[in-house]
Amino acid sequence: MAARWTDGVSRRLSGRALPVGLALATTLTAASAVWLGLGLHQQHETAQRRQDVLAAARQSALNFTSLDYRHYDRDSANVLKGATGGFKKQFTAQTAQLTKLVAENRSVSEGQVLDAGIIRCDARSARVLVVADSKVTNTAVPGGQARTYRLQLELVRRGGRWLTSDVEFVG
Repeated sequence: MAARWTDGVSRRLSGRALPVGLALATTLTAASAVWLGLGLHQQHETAQRRQDVLAAARQSALNFTSLDYRHYDRDSANVLKGATGGFKKQFTAQTAQLTKLVAENRSVSEGQVLDAGIIRCDARSARVLVVADSKVTNTAVPGGQARTYRLQLELVRRGGRWLTSDVEFVG
C-alpha cells in the first residue's frame, strides 16, 4: 500500500511540476527579452548620441573656419547659432572688431573638416577633437594660403541640441 501512496504523490507532484516549470521558463524568457531589449535600446541611444555629437562638432568647426568678408554677418551668426556659454560670449564680444578686420583685409576662409573624434561623451556633455583645413585669402595673400587647424571643442546639450561651449586650438 505504501508503494501505491507514493505513486499517487509522484503523479500529483509531476503533474504540478510541468505547469510550474513552464511558468518559470516563460518568466525567465520574458525577463531575458526585456533585459536584452533595454541593452539594445541603450546601445542605439549611445550610438545616436555619438553621431549627433560628431555632426554638431563638425558643423561648428566648419562654421568657425568658413568666414567671408562679403557676408560676415551671416557667417558669424552661423557660428553663434551653434554656440553657448563662454565661447558664445567671447565670440559675440569680438564680433564687431572681427567684422571690421575681416572687411579691411577682404578675408575669405573656406573651411573643410578632415576628421573628428570623440574624446569623451555622456548625455549632457562631450569633448571632440576636430582636424580642419582652410584656404585663406586676403589682401596680404591674394593667392591663398592653406591652414590646418586642430581644435578641441567642448559641447553641451541644451534645448535638445549640442552646442559648442568652448573652442581651443591644440597641437
